[in-house]
Amino acid sequence: MTQVFQLFLLALLASLIALVGGVVFLFNQRWSRSLERNAVPFAAGVLITISLLGLLPESMELIGTRTLWVAAAAFAATFVFERLAFEIHHHTHKHSSQRAVARQAAVPMVLIGDTIHNFVDGVAISGAFLVNPGLGLLTAVSTFLHEVPHEIGDFGILLKAGWKRADILLANALSASTTILGAFALLVFADDPQLIGTLLAVSAGIFLYLGSIDFLPHAADGFSSKAQAAVPLLIGVLVMAAAFVVVPHAG
Repeated sequence: MTQVFQLFLLALLASLIALVGGVVFLFNQRWSRSLERNAVPFAAGVLITISLLGLLPESMELIGTRTLWVAAAAFAATFVFERLAFEIHHHTHKHSSQRAVARQAAVPMVLIGDTIHNFVDGVAISGAFLVNPGLGLLTAVSTFLHEVPHEIGDFGILLKAGWKRADILLANALSASTTILGAFALLVFADDPQLIGTLLAVSAGIFLYLGSIDFLPHAADGFSSKAQAAVPLLIGVLVMAAAFVVVPHAG
């Protein structure tokens, strides 16, 4: 199996297949709520673990302690971007007509933000894969897992904005395909270890933000107690830690 085809399969895993969460939402919202409830804490554990045990160490092998500065900058930039998007996504009003306008205003930000997010995921997968295929696989799996609850949320916003199911599926499939585009765009710079190391640090900063700020505060949502929410969180950590032991990834 060629390197290009392997990378294509990893990007496909992390993008189009991750739409399963949104598809479940469209056709069975009861299952969707259960899936999202467990996926959020599980994804938090996975993202934090892949960042600390995989992306950051590999980046430091390539660019040294500059990794920490780049990761911190990526963390902060993601915070700023999500705050701007959050104001549009979650802006509510007292009157139904105003809520409808707010939902319509959220649609462009949902699609643009999701497209950028998917492209960055592709870059993260490709960067990790170029360092070591095993790390690329683990990064693709973590991307797939954190995209599931994201897609459920995006599908919900578009559905409430009055979009048809077929249009929602098409728009999200096109957006998800930018993961593949991001993965292959990085192949042009495959011989530049400084750039690869920098992008791994960026990915680590983004994944740490998503895991600790985006997912972790909502880990207990839908559970009767925080102790119950800790179960899928710890499973996410243990599964990814075990994967690092089983899957060869060291550079």
